[in-house]
Parts: sequence; C-alpha cells; structure tokens
Amino acid sequence: MGPQPLGDGSTKMNSASSSSAKPLAEWLADAIRKDSTIIGAKLQGRVVDLHTPVDVEDPTKLVLVRSKDEAGIAMIRHSTAHIMADAVQRVFPGTKVTFGPATDGGFYYDFDSPKRAFNEEDLARIEDTMRQIIAQNRPFKRTVVSRDAAKELFEKLGENYKCEHIDRLPEGEPISVYTHGSIAGAASGHNEGEWLDLCEGPHIPSTGFIGAVKLTSVAGAYWRGDERNPMLQRVYGTSFGSKKELDEHLKLLEEAKARDHRKLGKELDLFMFHEWAPAMPFLLPRGAFVYNQLVAFMRALYVEYGYDEVITPQVFDKRLFETSGHLPNYRENMYLPMTAEYLDEARMSLSVGVSAEEHDYKEKDEARDKAVVQHLSDMERLGLKPMNCPSHCLMFAQRRRSYRELPWRVADFGRLHRYERGGVVHGLARVRSFCQDDAHIFTTPDRMQSEIESFIKLLYEVYAAFKFDRVDIKLATRPDKRIGSDEQWDAAEKALADALRAANLEFEVAEGEGAFYGPKLEFHIQDALKRSWQLGTIQVDYALPDRFDLDFVGSDGANHRPIMLHRAILGSLERFLSVLIEHVGGAFPTWLAPEQVALVTVSEKQNEYAQELLGIFQQHGIRAKADMGADKLGAKIRNARLMRVPYVGVLGDKEVEGRAISPRSRDLNKDLGSVSLDAFIDLVKKESVFPRVGAR
Repeated sequence: MGPQPLGDGSTKMNSASSSSAKPLAEWLADAIRKDSTIIGAKLQGRVVDLHTPVDVEDPTKLVLVRSKDEAGIAMIRHSTAHIMADAVQRVFPGTKVTFGPATDGGFYYDFDSPKRAFNEEDLARIEDTMRQIIAQNRPFKRTVVSRDAAKELFEKLGENYKCEHIDRLPEGEPISVYTHGSIAGAASGHNEGEWLDLCEGPHIPSTGFIGAVKLTSVAGAYWRGDERNPMLQRVYGTSFGSKKELDEHLKLLEEAKARDHRKLGKELDLFMFHEWAPAMPFLLPRGAFVYNQLVAFMRALYVEYGYDEVITPQVFDKRLFETSGHLPNYRENMYLPMTAEYLDEARMSLSVGVSAEEHDYKEKDEARDKAVVQHLSDMERLGLKPMNCPSHCLMFAQRRRSYRELPWRVADFGRLHRYERGGVVHGLARVRSFCQDDAHIFTTPDRMQSEIESFIKLLYEVYAAFKFDRVDIKLATRPDKRIGSDEQWDAAEKALADALRAANLEFEVAEGEGAFYGPKLEFHIQDALKRSWQLGTIQVDYALPDRFDLDFVGSDGANHRPIMLHRAILGSLERFLSVLIEHVGGAFPTWLAPEQVALVTVSEKQNEYAQELLGIFQQHGIRAKADMGADKLGAKIRNARLMRVPYVGVLGDKEVEGRAISPRSRDLNKDLGSVSLDAFIDLVKKESVFPRVGAR
C-alpha cells in the first residue's frame, strides 16, 4: 500500500524559507490527532517528514505517508540506521561514521572503527544498545545550519568523513542536522542523552516508531565506493514497525537463501563460472535450454507485435562510440580490444632505445615517449559494443526512409560486454557478458504515444506469463541538465503519462530522474519473496537521432527527425534468469523446464517400457528422461524432485500391463493416479505451449 492522499493528492509547496513556512506536523495537526501513524507526506515527488518546515496551499490535499506505507517503512529504516550509528559509537568509542541509507530490504551504515572486524557478538551488543535507545521513545529534531557551523561542529566531533562531504556540497544548498534522543551518557563529543548526524532526512517523529530491529551481516566497503579510499565496515540490518512484520521478513530472508540463484544454479546444473572468463557466465545444457526458450518466447511475441529482428556486429571502430557519445562518457565500462598488428606496433615503439652517449638523448627520449603515447592511443581503435542502439542508428541511416515505413521496430538479441568492477559482479545478476531483449523503435512524433501503449500491452503480457502480479511504475521526468526543447520534453512526458492513463495504470512521478536525452518509464516487478526488481523500461531519445543525423521523408516531402524509443522488457536475460530462478525456486513452468517428465522404474522389468515411452515422448516434442538404475524407487523419486521436474512418472508392472503411467505433479504436489498414456501426453503438451494469458 503506497502513500494515500488526504484529499485528491494535489497541492503546491513553496520554499521552506518563505515567511509562512512551518513544520509539516503543524499543517497536519488535525489529521495526526485522528491517525497517529502519519509520519510524513509526499510533496512534489519527494517524501517530507513532520520536522521539515514547508508552506502548502491546502493541507487537505497532501499525499500522506503512514508508518506502514512503503515510504514510511523506508523512513523507519533510515532512522534506525542513525540509532545504530549512535549505538556503535557508544559500544566502540573512537568509531567514525560516514552515511547510512535505507535500502529495499533494510538499511546499512559504514563505519571506520578501531574494532577492526565486527563479529556476531559485537552485533548482538550493538543491537541490545539500539533496543535501549528505541525504548526511550524520544523525538527526532531537525536543525538547519550554515556551512561554516556544520564544518565546525563535525570537526569538533572528529568526523572527518562528514567534513569531507560538507566540502563537496554545492554552495547555497541547505545543510540540516538531525538529533535524536538517546539513553543516559553520550557518544564521544555528543550532548548527554542525544546523538546527532549530518542528514537531509526524512526521519520518523520519535524512536518509538521502530517496533523491531535486527542486524543481519557485516561486509567491507570502500569510502565512496573507490578502492583507492579507506576500507570501511558496512553493517547491514532491517527494521519494521512491529515484531510480526520483522518475523515475516526474516522468514522471507531464510527462503531467499534457499532460493539463491547461485546455489540453485549449481544444484540444478544450469550455469557455471571460470576464472579465465571472470564474471562471464557459462550456460550449461539445462541452463542454455531455459535461456533459448526465453528468447523463443519473446521472438514469438515480436512477430505478433510487428518487430523486425536484426543481427549486428560485436566489434566496432571507436568512431561509432564517439559519434554516439558513449566513448567519452562510458569508456571505463567498455572493453577495448586490440589486434596482434596493433600490439606489435606498440612493442616496436617501446623497444626503440636512445644511447645516453648521444648529446641530444634527452630530446630523443622525449620524442620517443611521445611516440609511445601516440601508439598506445592509436591502439584504442576498436570497442566491443556495450549496447545496441548506436548500431541500430547505422541501420536506419543505411538508406532514405519514408514516413510510411515508420514506426520501425528493431529487435536485437546480440551479445553485449560491459566491464563491471569485481566488487559489484554477482552471479547472473551482474555480469560482464550478457544479452538483452533489446529493441529500438524509430517513430514519427504523432505515433509516439500509440507505440508506448503497444509496448505497455506487450510488457504486461510477458510479465503475466511469469506470474509477476505486481508491477510498480515510475515516470522519470526532465533533469536540470538536458538536451532538447521544453516543447519536446512536454510532448514526451505527456505521451508517457497518457499511455499509462490509457491503460488505467497507476504510476509515481520521479521528478528530475530522467536521462539527459529524454524521459522514461521504469517497471518494477515484485517477486514471490516480495522483493522489487526493475526489469522493463522505455525511454524517449532525442539525442541519438541528432548525433547520427537521422531523418525520414514526411508526407510534406520534407526531411524530418525521427524519435527513438529505447525499450526492454526482461532487460538483461542473464539477470532476468537470476530473478526468475529465485521467483520460482528453480521450479520452472512446464513450457520452460529443461525436462518436463522424469520416468522412474520400480525395477529393471519396466526398463523396456521406459525406453519405449522416451521414444514416444520425443515424437510428441515432450522433453523426458528416465532413471532405470538400481536405486530404490524412493531414491529415484527424490532425485527427480530435487531437479524440480514438473512430472515424475512411476512405471510398475500395472503401468506396463495397462500401457499407462502414474505421474506425480510437482505444482499440485500430489499423485495423479494411473493415467492413460494418451491422456498424459495431452496434459503435458497443453502445458508445453507458450503461455498466452493476455495483456492487461
């Protein structure tokens, strides 16, 4: 349940520095008296806590945030991170703090502590101190301070990381400090019974809004994510408004461990990694089948929705990425291969020496060094493509095009390569070699909205097939730094919003979070473990058509610039596979399962019948295997169930005599009894077709 409007959800907020500004709690005093779970409101796309001074025209139209809302839980967790930092400095004096945000599943805070490595016993002590602080139910307070005052305050506290951050803040940006009431005594430098932190908020009214807390793990993290900076200790935790909610969450965490795609990938023989190809997955036969079936499913839908599939090169001259703008902005994430010819030229330039006896050796050394640098620069001629869009622009520009050919929908399952730092790669979820269900739509301005509507219809049909029942949508609008005219941005944002309204879809506006070249929609699905994943997106792009000088001949005979829509539904197939494995716990639906039927014989007397059935199933396109070994029947059934095969077919003397099969359904979790062979084949074939559950 998201934030709920007190009225119709629309109001205006003026600057907090205006003469009529007052804390949000005062504007909402009447509402809070009736509902004590109100802890903030959404104003102009951001969450504001009750402590923050605002000036609103009509408080009855504010979109309220309650403690059980998603935004409310995030506020609780952010405040819990502050309380954890307070506790850490009390338990381990001399610890320096950095920052502690809320995350999708909890919160973390990074510490520079004289206690080199927090252990389980340390976490228990910190947690106990946190509960004592929470039990005081003392208020949070917000204070705005000047840059000089903030710097002086945190210098006195010895918080050098905070001071560094203050120096980085833009001139004129408001600086706020949050203080919360604590237990008796004080962390070093703090006032008695209080703890303060540099923070922009938002925070809960008082510590008592935290009903339950659990610290979960510790990991290393570099300051500002830069490996050249000090290594810090990152403590993770989670919190909720009640113990019941926490218990449910911890149960889901245990289930998540059991469903971890890295664990299941090994157990189900789906994929592997090797140090000679770091962060680049090897899909084993079972995993490759699932992967190819996903592609085939999308291809079938592409035919229906009018997409043309193309194949583009892997390696390009760097001029492509200079034209697109990716080389200067994306170079550190690109692979820049070289040929043996280029490498040999570089070796020769490095091997040219200059005798120290020559009177002009310094000048010659400098000349050689410049030549080496030039050779190294020249070697950077090629790039492995990290995305498909530039090559699709080349295809569009291949010949003169008419408005009658548009929209042109171009799909590409080409392999992409992006260099990710070792600290962020994670199983299939973050890899360096991957494929996207990538497509680009070149359209006329008047067809933009209808194309977005068609894409949304396709996206919901795909998500329904995988039983992603909840989809949250964000409309990311124009940032301060952008290209294009206001008229273009108005048209693009309106087309995206109107397409959502036409489909009766609710959405959240993310002010200023669009790309510099155009606004976008983000589609966040919720999996079976109630975790949110962004998969789909559609982005409006005015920049690439300009950079590649693309045009089409309009009905008026003049040249016009097309609009380019970047879109994906599954996103990276590798990442989607990681999400899907955990969503279904490795139990792929029958149409996607590598094996659909596992035959198990009671004894060797049924082996001939099992072999016959394998042939029959193959003729009907059913994927089956048979366990005709010497193991006992129970062990054979258990092995098949561990591989999450949809149907386990038991074959005994009765089944041989009646030319039948006794299947056990994984999804129904029950035996279906003796079933005729024809009836069972019809059942499996019916479940083997691509799902068409219909769009929203």
